[in-house]
Amino acid sequence: MLYQIPSFLLDVIVGLLGGACLLRLYMQYHRVPFGNPLGRFVFAVSDWIVMPLRRIVPSAKRWDLASLIAAWLLVMAKFLLLWLLLGDFTRMAILPLVSLVGLAQLVVSGLTALLVVYAVLSWVPGASSVLLDLVSRLAEPIVRPLRRIIPLVGGVDLSPLAAIVLLQVVAIVLGSLMGSVWALGR
Repeated sequence: MLYQIPSFLLDVIVGLLGGACLLRLYMQYHRVPFGNPLGRFVFAVSDWIVMPLRRIVPSAKRWDLASLIAAWLLVMAKFLLLWLLLGDFTRMAILPLVSLVGLAQLVVSGLTALLVVYAVLSWVPGASSVLLDLVSRLAEPIVRPLRRIIPLVGGVDLSPLAAIVLLQVVAIVLGSLMGSVWALGR
């Protein structure tokens, strides 16, 4: 229990902060305007770590590498704190690699949440058009390729569901990869 509570709290904090950094990266890549409430929230939550990194990490075309590195550093800090809490100093050499897999898991979780929100908003009549437009702009690049393959079933678009299923498969693979990386440190 003394490990589970800090682990849960760190997951929530890093999920929020790291997720905001990744959403910032994704929104900038797709040139989604930040003048909406979600964009302002993302900036407010992530500026403290992204802006100092921007001074030393340049963007690569449309990719805001400072946001990506900020999310990775947050995941790394989470694992470092958890390992220090456990007193496990033997795995410090694999910390960057474990953090990279953890970052990939955070990406999958964020995309899954985005698709769930997209599916719910698209099925609810009268949903806020501003929020629906924003979520649609972010989710469309993920579901568009699946729409070419999956036909409408009774007028219902199942491509968000298929994307969520595929993301869960990726999450299972990443969980297995995390186990393999974890075994490297022994």
